[in-house]
Amino acid sequence: MLFAAPANPRIRRVVQETVGGLPRQFWWLWVSTLVNRLGAFVVTFLALYLTSERGYSPFYAGLVASLFGLGAASSAIVAGVLTDRIGRRPTLVAAQLGAALFTAVLGFADGRVAIAVVAFLVGFCNNATRPATSAIIADIVPVEDRVRAYSLNFWAINLGFGLSSAVAGVIATHGYLALFLLDALSTVLCAVVIFVRIPETKPDAPAAKSAEPAVGIVTVFRDRRFMAVVGLTLVLALVLQQGSTTLAVEMGRWGITSTQYGLVIGLNGLLIVLLQIPLTRWVEGRSRTAMLAAAALFIGWGFGLTALAGSSAWFYALTVAVWTIGEILYTPTLMGLVAELSPTHARGRYQGVYSLSWSLASFLGPAAGGLLLERAGGGVLWTACGMCGTAAAVGYVLLARRPGPAAVGGSGATAVVATAPVPPAAVATAAPVATAKAPADA
Repeated sequence: MLFAAPANPRIRRVVQETVGGLPRQFWWLWVSTLVNRLGAFVVTFLALYLTSERGYSPFYAGLVASLFGLGAASSAIVAGVLTDRIGRRPTLVAAQLGAALFTAVLGFADGRVAIAVVAFLVGFCNNATRPATSAIIADIVPVEDRVRAYSLNFWAINLGFGLSSAVAGVIATHGYLALFLLDALSTVLCAVVIFVRIPETKPDAPAAKSAEPAVGIVTVFRDRRFMAVVGLTLVLALVLQQGSTTLAVEMGRWGITSTQYGLVIGLNGLLIVLLQIPLTRWVEGRSRTAMLAAAALFIGWGFGLTALAGSSAWFYALTVAVWTIGEILYTPTLMGLVAELSPTHARGRYQGVYSLSWSLASFLGPAAGGLLLERAGGGVLWTACGMCGTAAAVGYVLLARRPGPAAVGGSGATAVVATAPVPPAAVATAAPVATAKAPADA
């Protein structure tokens, strides 16, 4: 473990319950994730860069973001299969090096076609890291600790995101090229940490095959319960995509500066860092269905409130706070659920299909949001976000009422999302959505 225990017994106990007992390899993965996210500037500021700095229309900015998402969608299944076939580490390192290269190139790209093509390649490589990262955590962390591990990884993502967004807004006032180059550098450092410190974790193929039936990519798509979870994820991911695309454009239209936008969107990561563990302790032992449904409503109507923000940076900050609470409840919970539904020797494929929902949202969300914003106005766009959140909440409730097999190769006929697993007392308070499931995300 990379954390020193505090002297105060009570604090020491809380820290131990939160971070204790996880493998050393997990912590190196955690460090690499943090380093990467500390320099993850480009995706957050891409829409603002294209509209404010380069003078392109909101629709074109949404189109480029959609091509980024199309690249991500294209890589999801490919990376999932490679994760299972050639291994977690080579897939992850190759994807990170590719992302670093194309991110740097994007900073120099000029012209509509060139920017669009490179954005597609950045999206392809960026998303190719997801199945391998999630599979490594599932490989090395015991079942009872996985929700906690995914939560801590999500915490690292948002700690880095919160700090980088605030700093990037200031850097952007002096020129955007530095953002692209620093992003590329942090990704290279992440690849180095993975290559040097994390061994291959893929389970032995013969042992896996003897324990579980063969699972191909078609089998995953035939797993109706799992695909229902993927579909509901897609609905909410479409809403969350607006946070790094149309939200930036909307704020720019109302005269909000890049520095203010960076501080407002950075609040998302900061609140997750501050609230994730306390909220996890509060939701412990509660219904997984209730947590997923509540999260969907917070996310949907958090964005819905944006329709009332106008030119007030403070009101935008309030809306970010609302949908951030939804993220805290939702993402780690969902990632744990996906890990539970994934057979051991097909984790890469299942994680790839799961990440496909986020990739499709990256493709469809910005274009649809940009078009709605341009043609119908912010009121329609943000109200639609609220309705999507409501639909997803209803979907989780309905799914929980339908018992059936948990997953291919799984056991028991139990509802997929109804009840959260109860971890051992020694680790029960750790995960930010521990009792519900447990990403991302990403």
